[in-house]
Amino acid sequence: DLLDADEKQLILEDWNHTDHATTTDTLVSMFGAQVTRTPDAPAVVDGNRTLTYAEFDARVNRLARHLITQGVGPETIVALRMRRSLDFVVGVYATLTAGAAYLPIDPHHPAERTHFILAVAQPTCMLTTHDDQDDPPDPVPVLHLDTIDLSPLSGAPVTDADRRAPLRPQNTAYVMFTSGSTGRPKGVTVAHSAIVNEVQWVAFDYGLGDRLLQSNAVTFDASTPDLFAPLQVGGCVVLAGPDGQRDPDYLAELIRAQKVTHVASVPTVLTALMASRSPDVLRGVRVVYLGGETLSGQTVARLAEFGPATVWNQYGPTETTVSVICHRCTQHEESVVPIGTPQINCHAYVLDHRLHPVPVAVVGELYVAGVQLARGYHSRPALTAERFVANPYGPPGERMYRTGDLVRWHPDGNLEYLGRRDLQVKIRGHRIELGEIEATLTTHPDITHAAVTVHHDHHTGDRLVGYVVPRNHTPLDPTTIHTFAADHLPDYMVP
Repeated sequence: DLLDADEKQLILEDWNHTDHATTTDTLVSMFGAQVTRTPDAPAVVDGNRTLTYAEFDARVNRLARHLITQGVGPETIVALRMRRSLDFVVGVYATLTAGAAYLPIDPHHPAERTHFILAVAQPTCMLTTHDDQDDPPDPVPVLHLDTIDLSPLSGAPVTDADRRAPLRPQNTAYVMFTSGSTGRPKGVTVAHSAIVNEVQWVAFDYGLGDRLLQSNAVTFDASTPDLFAPLQVGGCVVLAGPDGQRDPDYLAELIRAQKVTHVASVPTVLTALMASRSPDVLRGVRVVYLGGETLSGQTVARLAEFGPATVWNQYGPTETTVSVICHRCTQHEESVVPIGTPQINCHAYVLDHRLHPVPVAVVGELYVAGVQLARGYHSRPALTAERFVANPYGPPGERMYRTGDLVRWHPDGNLEYLGRRDLQVKIRGHRIELGEIEATLTTHPDITHAAVTVHHDHHTGDRLVGYVVPRNHTPLDPTTIHTFAADHLPDYMVP
């Protein structure tokens, strides 16, 4: 054994001493308590529309009652095929209030991908609007939020007496489909208890009246604390337009006009926001959450020029409920900022191929455990058993998730991210399996082989580059192949 007793105590116990009081609350009960405390405070802002906590809660409860009549309840799923909007947020909260789990679907994603997700998830119904859906993609009951008349229904709080079954912390809160190496996306199921723990940690940075800019894609799990954390403490969620995250000028004006105090984003977007702009652009911003990509010390130093905001570097795969490891940045970070230390009620282990802990500074694979682990992959028990394994360093019955990420401990207890043990990459915060793109490209009748890699450019950011072998060596028009990829892959995956 390479480690003596003191080293094991340090790595396995001391650096994982993250115990914090847990709660039996759900996202629904936490929000309901805040409605009682601040009914007249602004809760959600979407363009020129603002709803107070009481107004928002009434709309949520009316829709939740309607969903219950459609068979929605605990351990059922409601798909939300909508762009970011006030209707989307109402739909999310109403789904949870009815007791079900919400499944976000991007209306601009290829129809084939949407068909597959709905076939696997088997949602009870799908919420959408006429602007977000032209034709039903599958035989799933469709409810259009812009035409449903909910006025006859009560806006009073929905209770377990109204639900089809009681809502408990262990019930599923959301299902998020992420990239899969086989060419098919896989759905991750997350319980209320997991996301509540994440929200409790994030909410430490919030106070009454704080305003968060919500610009992360709603199909990206990083959007979940954006939607829930501010509304647990009397804060307000400011929604960027459906494609607002692509326009730095728009985001800068929205931050100024809405007096935003908290920003959650990926480093690439934030770098574009700061480019060639006055430091006034982030005036009033107190906290910045960054994740989904490697964070450089240069970006942190540039942020310091824009004001004294607290900057958090966050790490967490979709399978571990947003962020489970975090680092509070200083103005003088190394060239690559560490991902940090485990959050409350989360544990991190750096292990070798025999699941033995490795010494400080030695590279190993990162395993994470604790309250925030997902329940598993939806309808994929074999894959769940492969990735969520028994934790030999925890209490009996506890699991840990094998991330596939290579890391090492620093002597101060911080973790440094070093890369992947497979072909998974992240582009602008989106987790992408290169094999998924390659598998899709080879379905083209004129392509026999495909390879995809990442091209790193310090000026334009990372981008995907695809190489294909044509059938019978017939020359192919790159525009035709690019169009094919755009029709069969989400836009962030198009090489």
